[in-house]
Amino acid sequence: MSLIRYEHSPFSQFQRELSRVFDERSDVVTSDWAPRVDIKEYDDKYVLEADVPGVDPKDIDITMEDGVLSLKGTRALDNVEERKNFRRVERSYGSFYRRFSLPETVDGDSIKATAKDGVLTVEIPKLEKVQPRRIEIKH
Repeated sequence: MSLIRYEHSPFSQFQRELSRVFDERSDVVTSDWAPRVDIKEYDDKYVLEADVPGVDPKDIDITMEDGVLSLKGTRALDNVEERKNFRRVERSYGSFYRRFSLPETVDGDSIKATAKDGVLTVEIPKLEKVQPRRIEIKH
């Protein structure tokens, strides 16, 4: 039975093959697909929204280390249509891994995440601005 996978772009197959090469030769974490992400900036926070339809929130790990926010998870392959030795798979499946460097102005201890309708929302509060302190000159 052959498996035919729809590629969104010609670069996708090349990227996957390159990832496998690096995965076999190093400890670099690679992924089978990458969720689309929007990042918005507000006065008091950043909001990251990732499209993760079909991914159970319990299968997603979010970590913050050394100013880098990491999203890691897995979407299982299911509901494959099968007819006379033919399968059609257009949706991406397998593991994903995304990393985002955050500015030093974020409050890493207060990050919150929610998931609803296939969208993961991560709120990253900014630290309150430290007001300049006037230093008195003694004479």
